[in-house]
Parts: sequence; structure tokens; C-alpha cells
Amino acid sequence: MIVPPYTFIATASSVVQINGVPVFADIDPDTYNLDPAAAEAAITERTTAIVVVHIAGCPADMDAFRALAERRGLLLIEDAAQAHGAEWRGEHVGGFGHAGTFSFQASKNLNCGDGGAIVTRDERIYEKASSLINVGRPVRGGWYEHAYLSGNYRLGEWQAAILLCQLQRLNEQTDRRNRNALYLAEQLARIPGIRPLKRDERVTRHAYHLFCFRYDPAAFHGMPRDEFLRALNAEGVPCSSGYTPLYRSEAFRVDATTHPFAGSRDYRSLHLPVVEQACSEAVWLKQSMLLAEREDMDDIVTAVAKIQAASARHRGV
Repeated sequence: MIVPPYTFIATASSVVQINGVPVFADIDPDTYNLDPAAAEAAITERTTAIVVVHIAGCPADMDAFRALAERRGLLLIEDAAQAHGAEWRGEHVGGFGHAGTFSFQASKNLNCGDGGAIVTRDERIYEKASSLINVGRPVRGGWYEHAYLSGNYRLGEWQAAILLCQLQRLNEQTDRRNRNALYLAEQLARIPGIRPLKRDERVTRHAYHLFCFRYDPAAFHGMPRDEFLRALNAEGVPCSSGYTPLYRSEAFRVDATTHPFAGSRDYRSLHLPVVEQACSEAVWLKQSMLLAEREDMDDIVTAVAKIQAASARHRGV
């Protein structure tokens, strides 16, 4: 399966858990989403599916990916773990592919501590997924009838009640995140060396699970990104550097006795230039910050500008 390397490990580890081989393809430098051209270049005669991640809550290019999947006869799976309420051309993500997945883990825009959901229009996928989360029971089968070997992955009623309550305010909160994020991006873009990620005009709604921008040390008189992050945190703006390339994870450096895919692909030699650059330049702000007031967005901009001015003084410029 084709997967992006700029994502949480579950995107790729789930492929391994069904005895598949994750094939990492590079990302788009402007959005950090999987690059359709890179994904197509990675397809072989053994490829069965493409897993598209809507990273940070920004919809990937679903026009290109849906056309690619149809043209090459592949399954299209959407990892929408960070993209609750996001829309591409007015349609909610998760419904473009054969199946979509959402996460309700504690950091997400819609959360109940943990768990998730699968959405699909395919009756066969629905019945298989429904069975697998319910100890292998067929949808219309008996209590002690089991079609598959599986476990209990059902979401509890208490968690579902929390989600239903939060769902009532998801649209309002998503709109607020969009307003603040668009304003913040406009203001930060005026600071040399700060480049917010691009928002495609076909993205009619961004979930903004994360607000990401690119940091250029040269515009801050050589201040390393880690130093910039420490300074920004010290100014009261919680931030982080985000992912490292997934193919560098120790989980994918295994021997043939651990996973069936071992030996078929040497991830240690893999170098995808765009994701390497993204992992060296990205700065993440959490979605909860975008629920604040407009003046709080101004405070973030002021903090970044303050650090830039201080970087010149500290380096004797």
C-alpha cells in the first residue's frame, strides 16, 4: 500500500498488521499531504491501495487521488484522523474513498479520550468492519456466531455520549478555528522567514487540527529551529516540531522473524527530500489555540516578531 511518511505511525503500522508492505511516497511541499505524482510513481503491479492522510486537518487533493485510484484500479482509503468537519469542494472528507477513518483520541477536535470510527458507502466493507469490531460476529448473525477471528473494539456508550454532545458544537468550533487560522496565517506571512502551509482554493473547510508553518533559520540570523521553539514556548505559545520521517522509526527496522514484510524493503536507505525538509522546518501549534480570541492570534504574531528581533541582538547583527 502507498502511504505518506509524514503521519502518525498507525497509518503505516496498520498495513503491516494485515501482512501488507508500506510503500512510502513523498509529500507536497506546500501542504505536507501525500503528493499524487509521487504516489503514482511508487505504484507497482503488487500495489493494492493508496492511503491518503488529511494532515493537520487539511484535505488532500481528492480530485487527483480519486482519479488515480480509478485509473489504476486501486482501493482509496482516507486517514481523516485529524480532519473532523473538513471539506473538499463542499464535501466532507472520509467519503471520497472506499473507506475513511476518524480518530477520537484525546487531542482531536472531536474526542472522547480514545477510539475512532470508520465510514464507507461499500456494503461489503461495512459488514466486514462491523464484524471485526464486534469479536467477528456477522452483522445479522447470532451472539455466539463468529465469522472472523477478532477482538472487541466497540466504542463504549459513555464515550459515545460524550461524542454526541461535542458533535453539537463541532461546526461552530470548526468555523472559529478557520477564522482565526486564516487571520493568523495572513499576519505570520508578513514576517520574513515564516511561511504558513498553503490552503488549496478547493479546500472549502479546513479542520485545523494543527496550524503549521515553515521556519527559515536564515531569516532569524541562523537561530536553529529547536532554539526558536524553546523561545516561542517561553513566550507562552505552546509549540512543537512535529513528526520525523516515519521510515526512520525503529518499528520498521526489524528482522524477518518479526514482520512478514521484513527483508522485502530496506527503509534505512530511503530518503524522500520533501519530507526530510518538512521535518526540519515545521512548527506546529495545537488546534485548541485557534479557539481563542483574535487578540490571542496577535499575541502569537508579536511573540514570533519579538524572537526575530532578539535573534539579531544576540548574534550581534
